Amino acid sequence: MPTTPLTTPPNHHDWSMLGAEGCGADPVHVDASPVHFDTPIPGDLLAQLTWHNRRGRTRQLKYVVDGRLETSVSLQGFYRLTPASAAGLADVTASAISSR
Repeated sequence: MPTTPLTTPPNHHDWSMLGAEGCGADPVHVDASPVHFDTPIPGDLLAQLTWHNRRGRTRQLKYVVDGRLETSVSLQGFYRLTPASAAGLADVTASAISSR
């Protein structure tokens, strides 16, 4: 059984295609608005949000009851907000940011 030098991490050979010192990637910093998860979305907007997939199929959130999202399962998948829904969320977030 061949021995591995102590300086080589375990399973190094499996990842060696990424470079001798790991993947070599550097973090990228982008100046942007901070992300906040405490901005409430009005229930009427929540019920109107729509998404579309690459095939153009549009869908709305499921499990919105009395303006509250009961489960997040309908947020899973690869969908993009429609322009109208994106504009609605932009208005909500802009007013939340300006009030901070």
